[in-house]
Amino acid sequence: MHISSATASHLHAPRWLRWTVAGLLALIAALVLLVLFFPWDLLRGPVNRFVSEKTGRAFEITRRLDVQPGWRQATVILDGVSFANPGWARSSHLVRAERAEIDIRLWPLLSGRVELPRILLAAPQLGLQMEADGRRTWALGKTSAGEGGAGRVPQIGRLEVDRGELDFLAPAYGVDMQARFDLDPSRGTLPLHYSLRGRYKGQPLQAEGRAGQVLQIDAMGADPFPMEIRARAGNTRLEAEGTVAALATLDGVDARFDLRGRTLGDLFTLLGVALPETPPYAVKGTLRKNGTRWDAGALQGRLGLSDIGGDLAFEQGGARARLSGQLHSRLLDMDDLGPLIGLPPTARSAAAVKVEGVPPPVTAGQAQRRRAGGKVLPTAPLDFERLRAMDADVRYRAQRIRNVRDVPLERGAVHVLLKDGVLTLDPLDLGVGGGTVAGAIRIDGARRPADIRAALDVRGLQLARLLPRLEGSGNSVGRMDGRLNIAGEGVSVASWLGGASGDVALLMGSGQFGNLLPVFATLVGGDIIKFIARGERDVQLRCAAIAFDVEKGLMTGRTLVLDTSNAVFQAGGTINLATEGLDLVIRPEPKGKSILSLRTPLTVGGTLGDPRPGVEAGPLLARAAAVVAGATVNPLLGLAATLEPGPGKDADCAAVLADARTADSKAARQGAAKARAIR
Repeated sequence: MHISSATASHLHAPRWLRWTVAGLLALIAALVLLVLFFPWDLLRGPVNRFVSEKTGRAFEITRRLDVQPGWRQATVILDGVSFANPGWARSSHLVRAERAEIDIRLWPLLSGRVELPRILLAAPQLGLQMEADGRRTWALGKTSAGEGGAGRVPQIGRLEVDRGELDFLAPAYGVDMQARFDLDPSRGTLPLHYSLRGRYKGQPLQAEGRAGQVLQIDAMGADPFPMEIRARAGNTRLEAEGTVAALATLDGVDARFDLRGRTLGDLFTLLGVALPETPPYAVKGTLRKNGTRWDAGALQGRLGLSDIGGDLAFEQGGARARLSGQLHSRLLDMDDLGPLIGLPPTARSAAAVKVEGVPPPVTAGQAQRRRAGGKVLPTAPLDFERLRAMDADVRYRAQRIRNVRDVPLERGAVHVLLKDGVLTLDPLDLGVGGGTVAGAIRIDGARRPADIRAALDVRGLQLARLLPRLEGSGNSVGRMDGRLNIAGEGVSVASWLGGASGDVALLMGSGQFGNLLPVFATLVGGDIIKFIARGERDVQLRCAAIAFDVEKGLMTGRTLVLDTSNAVFQAGGTINLATEGLDLVIRPEPKGKSILSLRTPLTVGGTLGDPRPGVEAGPLLARAAAVVAGATVNPLLGLAATLEPGPGKDADCAAVLADARTADSKAARQGAAKARAIR
C-alpha cells in the first residue's frame, strides 16, 4: 500500500511540538512530585511570620507543618499551634492545641473567601469573644491600630474536638460561659460529651449533654448531627434531643423538648420571646427551625392547675420578630390567671407544678400580707419593653373554666394581636352565668403611660347562675344584660382604674327567685317567721339596675335599684378606685306590713380588700329607744314599735332602666365613647 508524502506529514506532528508537549508533561509531573514530597515544614517559619503580619497577632506552629494537597482542597496539618487573641480580648489565645488538621478549599481563596470544611483540634484551648461594635476574636483582619478582630470571618463546616476547653464572652449579649469537651468513641452515636458553666442574659447557666463525633458549625451540604442537652438558666429548665444541621445559626433543628420553669415570662430575657407571666409550668413538644422561623408544635403541658396545648411559630426575619399560633385548654383554672394582670399566683397554682431546683414563686397570700393598706388592684407595672419587642397574632380558647368562686365563668376565647407596641384582645368572648361577656381590650404600649381602653357587653347572664344560693333554690329565673366602657391611662391595672372614666351598668327585667335572701337583706322579722312556718315561696323580681358613672377613678352610683314583690332596695354612694375606698348606703323599703322589723339603712364602708358592712346608727337607735320606752309601759307597746307599716312602693321600672342606660356626667360619657371606639 502506498502512502503519499503529503499524507504522512499529517500523521506525524513536527518534532519541536512533540518535544514541547513532552517537556510540559514532565514539568507538571515534577511539580506534582514536588508538591507531594515537598518538605513543608521548611515553610513553618515563613508561615508563622506571614500570618502574624497579616492578622496583627502572634501565630506559631510550634513543632511541625505538613500539607496534603488536592485539586480542589488541601489539608494543613499543624503539630502544635498557638494563635494569640487581640489585646482587647479577655483570653490571651484564640486557640492553642496539641494538634490541628484544617481542610481548606482552594478555589474560593482566589476571591478572598476562606472556607474551612473541616477542623480537627486535639486538646484545644479556645478563647472566643465578640463586642457590641462587631469585633470578634475569630475575625482574621487587622485594624489600623494593628489589632485584629474586624476582618473576614472564615466559614467553618465540621468541627471535631477532643479534650477541649472553650471560653466565650459576649458582654453585649449577656453571655459569659466556659465549656469542656470530651470525646469517647465507646459512647456510641453520641461520643462527644460537653458541659457548660457561666451566665447567659444575666442568669446563671449550667448545661451538659452529648453530641455526635462531629459538630456542624455551618451546614455546607453535610447531614445534620445528633445532639442532646440538659440546661438550667435562672429559673428555667430545658431538656432536648434531636438533630442540628448548623450550630452557628441553629438551622435545621429538629428536636423534642421538655421545658419547665417558674414563669413563661422569663423566656423574654432568655430567648427574646415576649410571653405573659404565668404560674410555674411544664411544657413538652417538638421544635424545628428553618431559616429565621422557629416552629414549636404538638405542645402539651400545664400552666399551674390548667392544661395547655397547641402550636406556635416565631419568625425572626423582618423589622420585628413575630409570634403566631393557636393555643387551647380543656380546663382552665382561674387561679392561674392572676399573673396575667400583675397578681402573684395563688398557693394552689404555685404548688401545682414543681420544678427541680427552682424555689416556688411568691404567692398571692404572701404578697397581700406584704402590701401596705391591703389593696387588691394589681400594682405591678406593665412591661412596655415586651410590648414593643415583637408582634404577635395568637388565638386561645378554654373549653371549660373552673374555680371561679363568685363569678360563674364557664368558657373563654380570645384573639391576642400585638403590633407596633399596641396590644389588642379582640374579640374577647367569655361564657359567664349562662350568658356572655364579649368585647375588646386595647393597651397602647407605644405611649407612656399607656392608653388603656375596655369595651365589654354583657348579654343573657342568668341570675340563678350568678348567685349560687339562688340556684340552689331551684326556682330562680331572670336575665341580666349590661356593659362596661372605660378608658384612661396608666402603667398598671391599679393606676389605670384609678384615673379612668366611663360607664358601668347592669340591667335586669322581670324574674323570680327564692325568698330567703331578700328576707335576710331587709331584716323583716315577721317575714322570717312566716318563712319558717310556711316554707319557701317565690319572690317576683320586677326590675333591677346597677349603674355607675366613672370619672377619674371615682365610681358614683347613678341608678342602684332592686325592686321585688316584697321590698324595694334603693342605694347610693361611691367606690373610689384610686384609694379602693367604699362608701355605699342601701335603703330597704318593705312593701308589706310585718312585725319584728329592724329596718334601717345598711352601709358598706372600708375598702375593696376589707369591706365593712354596717347600719346607720340614727334610725336604728330611734327605733330601739321606742321599743324600750314602750316596753316600760306595756310589753305590747314595745312590740308595736317594731311594726313595719310597709311604706315601700313599686318602682317605675321603665324609668329606672332608662336612667341606667345613659351616663350622667360629661366625663363619663366621653370616656365611654373613647372606649367604644376600639370596636
